[in-house]
Amino acid sequence: MTRQSVVYPSVVHPSVEYVDAAGEAWLASASEYPRSMRALWESRPWASSVLPCGRAFDVISMPALFGRRVLDELWASGPGCGPVAAHRGRLLLFVQPGAAPRLRRLLAWEEWARDVPPLLCHGRGDAVTVPPLQRMVNSPDSPGQGAGRWIVAPEGREPRLPGAAVVLWACVRAAREPVPAGAAPVAGG
Repeated sequence: MTRQSVVYPSVVHPSVEYVDAAGEAWLASASEYPRSMRALWESRPWASSVLPCGRAFDVISMPALFGRRVLDELWASGPGCGPVAAHRGRLLLFVQPGAAPRLRRLLAWEEWARDVPPLLCHGRGDAVTVPPLQRMVNSPDSPGQGAGRWIVAPEGREPRLPGAAVVLWACVRAAREPVPAGAAPVAGG
């Protein structure tokens, strides 16, 4: 995620988070009409958007606290992750196209699925709400606030997207990791 000063008539906002142009192009490639998406974002960069899954990415939605532990596992184990968004108390992990149905099958089949809180696996035929491309971070009443946010913004036309097996093992390790003192357990959502 990049920060830049944005100038409005008579106002300067020194802290704005935004998705870079290559990340925007990658997100738009998920749409059947990428040029229309980019035109919409040009006119309304502070608005959330709904994009279809299955073409450029699938999305795994998980409870936010558990999702944070999964992210820690993805980064600790080496591969890292691609874009990640927070929306309505859930973490949206962008994964390889086709990974959502495979992860769903793996979780249903394996004995460790009971350890992992409910995951929503969005693949072909599903759509997800993505956060605004721009968000002012220092003003609570600014456009784009409350509409979700990018934790790891898309950067580049080919972001690193984990596959189903990588996400599965990160989820299993996160579920089996001891819960820190004072933190609420996340099993069951």
